[in-house]
Amino acid sequence: MAARIFPVVKLATKVGIAGGAVYVAYDSGLLGGSAEGSEALSKAKAAIPPAVDEWSKYFGLELPAAPKIEFSPCDAWNSGVRKSIHALSVAPSVMCEYTSQGLQYVKDLIK
Repeated sequence: MAARIFPVVKLATKVGIAGGAVYVAYDSGLLGGSAEGSEALSKAKAAIPPAVDEWSKYFGLELPAAPKIEFSPCDAWNSGVRKSIHALSVAPSVMCEYTSQGLQYVKDLIK
């Protein structure tokens, strides 16, 4: 009987953790627009260092200082999408150029 219940409990735990993670991300504004994401990032920057200091004191660990990174989600919100679309838009001309260079190389080898 326990062999049948264990997989169900395991699945329910995984679904609960995943659902909780999605809920926390949605509730904190990470799944919204760039302004909401920027606000969530600023909240995280304010909350994480005190929590890390408290836990390091509790466990007796000394952590190195975190590097300062100036990053604005508003500036880089869709940069990956833009780069991907640009690569797809120039792909036919680049492939034509590479093909002609490859044919020229093969012709030079045959001579």
